Amino acid sequence: MSERPKIRSREVIAQTRIFRIEAIDLQFSNGEQRHYERLLGGKQGSVLVVPMLDDETVLMIREYSAGSDDYQLGLPKGRIEAAEDPLQAADRELREEVGYGARDLHLLDTLSIAPAYIQHHTHIVLARDLFPDKRQGDEPEPIEVVPWRFSDWQSLMAQPDLTEARSIAALYMTRDFLK
Repeated sequence: MSERPKIRSREVIAQTRIFRIEAIDLQFSNGEQRHYERLLGGKQGSVLVVPMLDDETVLMIREYSAGSDDYQLGLPKGRIEAAEDPLQAADRELREEVGYGARDLHLLDTLSIAPAYIQHHTHIVLARDLFPDKRQGDEPEPIEVVPWRFSDWQSLMAQPDLTEARSIAALYMTRDFLK
């Protein structure tokens, strides 16, 4: 494997309330130089929670997604706040978006999204032994909670509004982990 490229310069070239874009000039070990731009994520990353109501029932959510301008079926998710670890963030997001807390939280894996262009990690957390506990979140409207049985797997994967790759990957990870 080649050694990492040398960073010759880096500069934040655009910033919004949520996003930062960084220009980065690199020199590779063979002398080649390239200019890249990447989207910088939050330092802590985010969580995506797989809430299991029982051994067979996952609690999905349907909420508006601005990027696709439609309602999407997926799993609860959100950023990790400064004072939180991934499990604490998962528990908070679960309470805010689904109305349950979890006595058993297990980190399944950590995923990246388009690592050539985005510096961001999502921690996939399995939540079990749920109990009702609704907390106020920052959602602009109530989120629809959709229970789905793993025994109806083919129907779930065929849902036209289940398109987010992280949610799909997390469901496959959970199915394999629970076997």
